[in-house]
Amino acid sequence: MAKRKDIDLWCEDECHFQQHGSRCAMWIPPENLDPVVLHAPTRKQMAVFGAVCPVDGRMVTMPAETFDTKRFQVFLGRLLRRRRRGCKMVVVLDNARWHHARALRPWLHKHRRVLRLDFLPSYSPDLNPVERAWKLTRRLCTHNVYFHTLQNLATVIQIQFA
Repeated sequence: MAKRKDIDLWCEDECHFQQHGSRCAMWIPPENLDPVVLHAPTRKQMAVFGAVCPVDGRMVTMPAETFDTKRFQVFLGRLLRRRRRGCKMVVVLDNARWHHARALRPWLHKHRRVLRLDFLPSYSPDLNPVERAWKLTRRLCTHNVYFHTLQNLATVIQIQFA
């Protein structure tokens, strides 16, 4: 499907980035016998919708307060504006409940000539290429990093996707 000239293929997923980041193995000089690792004991997080085009690597992201049908529809609208002229957009995505919501059906019906959603099998995130982008972003931006505020995290994530 990706090789067809009349199809604009995208893979969509959502991701949470935690303010407390993730602590991974790291090198510590031997003279530091008892290193202090800063950690914010919080559940604050940043939600991001994202889609990647596996053909050319383009990526579209949108921060969100939470994941729901309304925000997903807004994201699909943003994604549609990136559609190649004269092509039908096919979006491959998982089976999150907001992807199947009844409230989304009229909007999808209205855009049926230019947009099609293809769902992955249940519990198969490894089949979605955008998962690799989330993993790389975590490794480059949040591993072993202390974020004093949620805004600090949001700034780093937005710079990464700019």
